[in-house]
Amino acid sequence: MEEIFDCIILGGGPAGLSAGLYAARGNIKTAILDISTLGGQPVNYLEIENYLGFPTIEGWELSEKFENHADKFNITKFTNEEIQNIDLKSDIKTITTLKDTYKARTIILATGASASKLGIKGELEYTGKGVSYCAVCDGAFYKNKTVVVIGGGNAAVEEGMYLTKFASKVYIMHRRNELRADKIVQERAFKNDKIEFIFDTVPLEIIGENNRVSKIKCQNKITGEIKEIETDGVFPYIGFSPNTKYFNGQVLQDERGFVRVDENMRTSEVGVFAAGDVRRTPLRQVITAVADGAVAGFSAVKYLEEVEQMIKEEGILKV
Repeated sequence: MEEIFDCIILGGGPAGLSAGLYAARGNIKTAILDISTLGGQPVNYLEIENYLGFPTIEGWELSEKFENHADKFNITKFTNEEIQNIDLKSDIKTITTLKDTYKARTIILATGASASKLGIKGELEYTGKGVSYCAVCDGAFYKNKTVVVIGGGNAAVEEGMYLTKFASKVYIMHRRNELRADKIVQERAFKNDKIEFIFDTVPLEIIGENNRVSKIKCQNKITGEIKEIETDGVFPYIGFSPNTKYFNGQVLQDERGFVRVDENMRTSEVGVFAAGDVRRTPLRQVITAVADGAVAGFSAVKYLEEVEQMIKEEGILKV
């Protein structure tokens, strides 16, 4: 007999693991499926200092705690799955991968978001050759070198500060005249002698030499002046795009592709929920992703209970 789960969570980051915990505690047959290993984006964070209960904790450690907690509820895990197709429209939802086909009565979309690209000349060509989207992953390669971080939010400023552990000079380039990062993060960065801010400026082109990044061309939005800055690395942190490739158009999304949900994390498709960075939300943090996952897991359980009750009532009426 073909196995059908009550709930499959697509994505094993903070939102997915939290959803899995709440779904499994609701005594429904639950699985988590991920295209990689579990843990999500926090695995790449050096330190997290805004997760309640932990004044400071390394990202990988927090992710490990999440997974260990979820493991207590015997959630089935499918990792490193290469997805081919997802059907959210049918009563029984289907996820097809290269390994197998997985079916469920409900699906929770917790696929997260990925770093947005600059979309400028040289970015794709020099990705992995001086262009990086993960300071924690690649920072050690820039010891005593110069790097440019692009962005003005928490991620850009925090990763810029992290890079000063290795680089001799860190430029933080932002298109506005002030940062969007939290005030406490800004204060720390402004006190760091290795950091120099370049405001009102946008990148135009990443230039390389000998198959490595050597310069970045940029323009001041106020004066129109164009100049080139010598650099060994470019780290874009300009926001995120939702990971919705395999189910685009099957649920209601906003103009940027983020999934729209109601207060119960229900999407426009019956039996489909969304949680974490993949959904439209004013704040994308580990703590909000975990909260989203809890609501989504709880809602999936309630939905299945309501369906079961309707079936029982229909059966009674027929008799």
